[in-house]
Amino acid sequence: MSKENINSFYIIGIAVKTCNTDGTAAQDIPALWGRFMGEQLENKIPNRLDDTVYCVYTDYESDFQGPYLTLLGCRVSSLDEVPEGMVGKEIPAATYEKILLEGDISGEAIYGAWSKIWASDLNRAYKADFEKYSADKCQAEIPSVEIFVSIK
Repeated sequence: MSKENINSFYIIGIAVKTCNTDGTAAQDIPALWGRFMGEQLENKIPNRLDDTVYCVYTDYESDFQGPYLTLLGCRVSSLDEVPEGMVGKEIPAATYEKILLEGDISGEAIYGAWSKIWASDLNRAYKADFEKYSADKCQAEIPSVEIFVSIK
């Protein structure tokens, strides 16, 4: 793990309000991924900066046990054009704890990483947390995903 200060940035994509404690997130998030990939929605996002896909967890009502918004999309230069049916969000500048997940980057492995984060003593800010899926890292011989957790 390492700390990083990240400036604010914009994401456009599709979103769902979900919750971990009642099990809905375990169904909602894979369904969101299925729709995003199946409909190739990254190609419909205007002002996209690159092919990196972000899975953002934000608008927390309390902490990881309460409802929050999951936004799956791409980083964009502005929120001037948000297509119908999509959501645009500014991800706030913050200090993040960066966790690198290497090798197995399946949904189960990512859920396992989050389970460890939930059980950890990180002083979380609950502003926005995100997973960063860059094509070069996901398709490498040893694939990897970066997880960023906002901290105080």
